[in-house]
Amino acid sequence: MPEQSAIDAVNQYFTEAARVIDLDDDLYGVLTTSYRELAVQVPVRLDDGELMVARGYRVQHNGARGPYKGGVRFHPRADLDEVRALASLMTWKTALMELPFGGAKGGIAVDPTGMSTDELQRMTRRFTQSIHHVLGVYRDIPAPDLSTNAQVMAWMMDAYSSVHGYSPAIVTGKPLDFGGAPGRDSATGRGVVYVLGACCPHRGVELPGQRVAVQGFGNVGSWAAHELAERGAAVVAVSDVRGGIVHPEGLDVAKAIATVRAGGSVVDLAGSDGIEPLSNAELIELDVDVLIPAAVESVITEDNADRVRARIVVEAANHPTTPGADKILRDRDVLVVPDILANAGGVTGSYFEWTQNIQQFTWKEDRFLAELADRLAKASHDTLAFAREHGVTLRQAAFAIGIRRVADATRLRGYV
Repeated sequence: MPEQSAIDAVNQYFTEAARVIDLDDDLYGVLTTSYRELAVQVPVRLDDGELMVARGYRVQHNGARGPYKGGVRFHPRADLDEVRALASLMTWKTALMELPFGGAKGGIAVDPTGMSTDELQRMTRRFTQSIHHVLGVYRDIPAPDLSTNAQVMAWMMDAYSSVHGYSPAIVTGKPLDFGGAPGRDSATGRGVVYVLGACCPHRGVELPGQRVAVQGFGNVGSWAAHELAERGAAVVAVSDVRGGIVHPEGLDVAKAIATVRAGGSVVDLAGSDGIEPLSNAELIELDVDVLIPAAVESVITEDNADRVRARIVVEAANHPTTPGADKILRDRDVLVVPDILANAGGVTGSYFEWTQNIQQFTWKEDRFLAELADRLAKASHDTLAFAREHGVTLRQAAFAIGIRRVADATRLRGYV
């Protein structure tokens, strides 16, 4: 049986939720396909003089509720199918959070590992120049994603501004010196923990004292681990691309973060203070209370879902659980907090940054984090309440809420 494509998997989740709200049949075609898909060449002159030609994408899924919003990733597996799926997820995520955005996603099919800063800058600028005509402060606003960061957003902003005039609101997740918002860098990771805290009572537990494993220790995973430690949870295992570490009594999260920020890997801590090494695959199957996949897609599959021992899975990554695995976890009564809720702190923080750029007024970080916590608490409450009322999973509830809001906007605007 061929492997299910990413967009087919997301649309399977869509269909399950659409049935819950009795979505009109004539809206399926509009809401399961993209409004616009752009594929471009990205030729880059490397430092050694060789010309590399990468492929870049920007997919605008749905803009019924506002400008398209979504990240840009640099990854070898970034193809049109993956970007379509991620753009669709953004549509339901922004609607669930009641943000005035639609959904989009972008990417370049390239391995940025080993590329110099100059090469990355040339590639980013060429990509931006190739898609600038579909971007705009009130049209489409990119943000960081996998293997991109504030510096990449600064290059994108400058490339766009060189054509359209100074436009800090054209991207979010920027450096503070160029209109970035204090708190945005940590928003996705902290938001994961805010949502987990709101969902723990649903299982009759409290966040302090929970034993947690975090797969992925980039921006999202490291900030999630930091916030977990601050709130009294025990982070017993973490991992990055090189592998993972585990300590049954809890890791020194601050030390792990400092090691990674200094250019190392969490595996560098193995062998000291009772810390043992383990693989990313082994981390998924650890005997913990909470599992947080915060790395890449499709790490929980039909092949390993029956060996997941955590009772709560919080999807900090986009689409880390395949539909087949989701059903196995559901049948085993594992609470899955879906990505469009769990990692929505990022796009919510981007909304705050965008509004500040438009108003040319900067919030203090305390206000940013307080507003973020309030938004995520409300979305969590809405999702939990819908799930209880309709007897469905949190994923089905989150999708259903988002789909209903987008469908309503689509009709009100007269698109169908």
